Amino acid sequence: MASLMRTWLAALLLLPLGAAGAAGVRIVSQTVGTDEALLAVADPGQIAALSPLAHNPEYSAVAREAKPYPELVVNGDAESVLKFRPSVVLCADYSRVELVSQLRTAGVRVIVFNHYATLQDSYEMLRRIAAEVGAPERAEAVIAECERRTAALRERLKGIKPVRVISPSTYDIIPGDHTTFQDLCDHAGAENLAATLGQLHGNVASPDEQMLAWPIDEVVVSGTDRAAALAPYRKLPPYEFMAAVRDGRAALMEPWMLGCVSFRRVDAYFALARALHPEAWR
Repeated sequence: MASLMRTWLAALLLLPLGAAGAAGVRIVSQTVGTDEALLAVADPGQIAALSPLAHNPEYSAVAREAKPYPELVVNGDAESVLKFRPSVVLCADYSRVELVSQLRTAGVRVIVFNHYATLQDSYEMLRRIAAEVGAPERAEAVIAECERRTAALRERLKGIKPVRVISPSTYDIIPGDHTTFQDLCDHAGAENLAATLGQLHGNVASPDEQMLAWPIDEVVVSGTDRAAALAPYRKLPPYEFMAAVRDGRAALMEPWMLGCVSFRRVDAYFALARALHPEAWR
């Protein structure tokens, strides 16, 4: 298998390259987070393919920008990646181990990202990808703009009392500290009760009985219609017994925002802050 892949990759590399040839780099992104970072810093000719979810606005913050680029096949094998003749493939620590191994065996450089919880983590992702495409200044420009926006948001929220929230899930999982949801709360004037009262670390099983005693002001859910977004929780214990769910106290977010691991999470900070603190924008 390894010998076959090497031979196949070598044959592909003999084919004529497009505009990316002069730049000497062709990048395939295997995750939505790396899609978002790659599109921010790379020249179009350096992008060979994006993740299977790149065009889906429920998961991707850059679905529109991603349209000109092909997507990888869901759960595809190494050949489905190698057909794009990549010099670099961007993966995550949740990417399939056998895929990463096969790509490396085929002689392709694979970068695996494994830190996502904070904005600083997303900056490191951006800088590393920018270095691969030879455009570190683009990463620094994006980071400077993120810092400007987060500073403005801090100033707007100065003195505001944090709203007590949780992020429910139909999968019996809840995010505590050291998660992207905690990072979202830290920037949007929210207290994540799963972290402060539940003392939960990471994305873990929901402590159902304990949660019923938490003084939840609002639940943070994805969707554009409040009733539809809350409907699954109104029939699901323990959420169906929570006053916030029964009374419809919910902050609505675009679906991609709750799982964003790239610098685009700054847009989510503003969205949640506006939902929880509309008075700050009056």
